[in-house]
Amino acid sequence: MGSMAMPAYALPKSHQDLMEKSLVETDSEVAEIMKREIQRQRESIVLIASENFTSRAVFDALGSPMSNKYSEGYPGARYYGGNQHIDTIELTCQARALKAFSLDSEQWGVNVQISAVSTYFETFPYRVNLETGIIDYDQLEQNALMYRPKCLVAGTSAYCRLIDYARMRKIADLVGAYLIVDMAHISGLIAAGVIPSPFEHADVVTTTTHKSLRGPRGAMIFFRKGVRSTDAKTGKQLMYDLEGPINFSVFPGHQGGPHNHTITALAVALKQATTPEFKQYQQQVIDNAKALEHELKRLGHKLVADGTDSHMVLLDLRNKSLDGARVEAVLEQVNIACNKNSIPGDKSALTPCGIRIGAPAMTTRGFGVKDFERVAYYIDQCISLCKQVQGSLPKEANKLKDFKAKVADDSVPEILSLRKEIAEWAGSFPLPV
Repeated sequence: MGSMAMPAYALPKSHQDLMEKSLVETDSEVAEIMKREIQRQRESIVLIASENFTSRAVFDALGSPMSNKYSEGYPGARYYGGNQHIDTIELTCQARALKAFSLDSEQWGVNVQISAVSTYFETFPYRVNLETGIIDYDQLEQNALMYRPKCLVAGTSAYCRLIDYARMRKIADLVGAYLIVDMAHISGLIAAGVIPSPFEHADVVTTTTHKSLRGPRGAMIFFRKGVRSTDAKTGKQLMYDLEGPINFSVFPGHQGGPHNHTITALAVALKQATTPEFKQYQQQVIDNAKALEHELKRLGHKLVADGTDSHMVLLDLRNKSLDGARVEAVLEQVNIACNKNSIPGDKSALTPCGIRIGAPAMTTRGFGVKDFERVAYYIDQCISLCKQVQGSLPKEANKLKDFKAKVADDSVPEILSLRKEIAEWAGSFPLPV
């Protein structure tokens, strides 16, 4: 064919611009919305226990060409070609996940592709002691013996104390159940070794990756491998058979192609989770949550389970004759983000009497113990404001929608003052963007 001519771009220059120009240049509307959201994050105190700020390195991986590749299947068994580097990053992510939690690859495996959930199971809840706020393990054991579940699930999305995994294992064994631990909220604390790990006792461990682990929005399922039990009479070994069913359930059971940019970003976050700096951060999360506990108690507030051993506290508002939705609304108006939450003894999940307050996000931004003591002061002020506003509304206009409208109409000077003060204070701390 002779010498090759210089390649010619077959589409117009405007198309090339469409592909190569920045977001600001091509979509100012979306860019402006993102700008406002970044400003909101910068000027807010984020206390939502399930939120965090991820690192710039994780952002770099999320916004990368790894997003371009379609890769249904698993490493070495894909439905499409061209996946050699995708295979490498997924295997790297798996290896880093096992390393982050000090797991032996002969005894544990992990699926890092999860991006969706589904529920098909009949469930039966277990309770905490209404006086102590601690899991009632004796009642749990009785219920397990009565209902003979196939799985016993331990989780901490609204539980601030440590779970007795050994006791849960014993109860599961009484009925031949698998012990599944959802460590979504506390996986970062576990990886850092600042609270006990469930892996010694669990059969399956699940976690999201964007909470205390400080990664992208994704999830992982860890599963046992090898010998599950040995028959005392015959000596015959019963082997775990979890890897195949779990992987098949993820793909093709519930998902199609994995989000390769997310897996890449997760690999970055998992490497960060093995650093001394990450362990120091997680210890500071614990210290900050304890500071919240002590200061809120000093200010006369009641906490579920009388405090915390982890990353958050659960505030019981019943002794203030308030509900979580109203307190959440006032806090939001002064640039403090938290969430209403059910507490033991609530009559309805629709009108919970608690708020959940987490330390991970603002610890990432550099808050220390003294800062969280100041946060407790702001929360106390907002609870007082909540009672003040509630008392000022007429009986015929005293529903939640009326309350929210009142606190949002800029007519309460204390709210305006606190909003300005908090925006300036929060804005003085770095935001990794």
